[in-house]
Amino acid sequence: MSALEPRAPDIAPDAAPDRAAAADAAAGRAQAVGGGIMGAAHRTLSIGIISVIFIIAFEATAVGTAMPVAARELDGIGLYAFAFSSYFTTSLFGMVLAGQWSDRSGPLGALTSGIGAFAAGLVLSGTAASMWLFVLGRAVQGFGGGLVIVALYVVVGRAYDERLRPAIMAAFAAGWVVPSIVGPLISGSVTEHLGWRWVFLGIPGMVIVPLLVALPEIRRSAGGPVDKDAAPEPFDRRRIRLAFGISVGAGLLQYAAQDLRWLSLVPALAGAALLVPAVRGLMPRGTYLARRGLPAVVLLRGVAAGAFIGAESFVPLMLVTQRGLSPTLAGFSLALGGGTWALGSWVQSKAAVVPHRERLMVAGMFMVSLSIAAAPAVLIEAVPVWTLAVVWGLGCLGMGLVIGPTSVLLLQLSPPEEAGANSAALQISDALANVVLLALGGAAFTALGGGAVGGAHTLGEGSGASHPGAFVAVFLPMACVALVGAWVATRLTARPPARAAG
Repeated sequence: MSALEPRAPDIAPDAAPDRAAAADAAAGRAQAVGGGIMGAAHRTLSIGIISVIFIIAFEATAVGTAMPVAARELDGIGLYAFAFSSYFTTSLFGMVLAGQWSDRSGPLGALTSGIGAFAAGLVLSGTAASMWLFVLGRAVQGFGGGLVIVALYVVVGRAYDERLRPAIMAAFAAGWVVPSIVGPLISGSVTEHLGWRWVFLGIPGMVIVPLLVALPEIRRSAGGPVDKDAAPEPFDRRRIRLAFGISVGAGLLQYAAQDLRWLSLVPALAGAALLVPAVRGLMPRGTYLARRGLPAVVLLRGVAAGAFIGAESFVPLMLVTQRGLSPTLAGFSLALGGGTWALGSWVQSKAAVVPHRERLMVAGMFMVSLSIAAAPAVLIEAVPVWTLAVVWGLGCLGMGLVIGPTSVLLLQLSPPEEAGANSAALQISDALANVVLLALGGAAFTALGGGAVGGAHTLGEGSGASHPGAFVAVFLPMACVALVGAWVATRLTARPPARAAG
């Protein structure tokens, strides 16, 4: 049986209520002692890892605001999508490595190494003299980000009782609220007055304090292998090879999508040849058939994240080049989303909504689809620009209803010794969908003249060529993908067994 396959329950169905009652009692005792995620037992760890999420969130919102300016100054608008997807491409390898590393010896090593690579990539991008060097920096950063995010999921799985996990996931989402508001303002101001490079170069120093806070607690509560008396398992070289294949294959597909010539079919086919077997080997069996349970959870994570990020990456560029907004205002248009995303996660963390979780996730995917489909309306001059902030806030509310619960469901379906591998599968689905959909969106954008958008180096003047159709070709297909996600969200739990007649 694959390490990623959900294992059959070890007890008969009739015993499930007794086990659930025992688990509830144990969870209640744990909460009484620890007082929740900010109680004495978890306070320092929670503050530390939420702070790490805060820095990652600030980086994402700040970099998204500065990216259109960086691409212009480096004459790389044609590689705009690649600057985003290169991050996700290398993160795929980091995720698989972090899953094995964490299961083998605990999440501490993967987390510290990931933070180091994340910071190094920011410095490389911030000092890049060409767009390709900028893309390389994003790739290094992505490798570090892949290590970090899987390691954090393993920390949550080991250090927090099952009943506390929705709360810590909601806190992760809340960690995006302030960065979503201040990130675009700070990044936009720095970009306009000091230059986009300082956005990248200023972030690495911010990670030191969260590390000093979190690492001792991670070492105490989640360090080492699950079974400390057993000899550590060797790294699975087959999975490492598959991880390398998935990263290289995704990179080749992205490169082919940015270079629209007949010769591009060669790297596209080579990428597919590497990607397909690697994905089949790293994902739970039945993932791309949306098989009920863990496979559907993993698939939904990719569909939701890929559709949303594939669209959101083009929002600042659309506002800067088509409506003449400054980078600050373009980034600030997404600020409302941080609050609504956190609101959706908070709603899903409440015990009272657990019986309705699946229906809320279906509703969330409909919200995401509607939001993405409505976003290009801002290309019409008569439509006020502020409407995009409202529309995108609705989509972020939907994402909050979906993303946190996928993490909670995954940990529920994963035995402790497989939490790293399964968390890696969830994050691989997320990142791979981002790469593939950004590649397709970038290809459509370039094919319809998007590469000529914003050719001037001046900001906020709307002086670039107008190609609204290039943006529509990105947003509408992403909305359709989100609709598929609404169907996948109906398959997250197994059907109850049919009652015998009579």
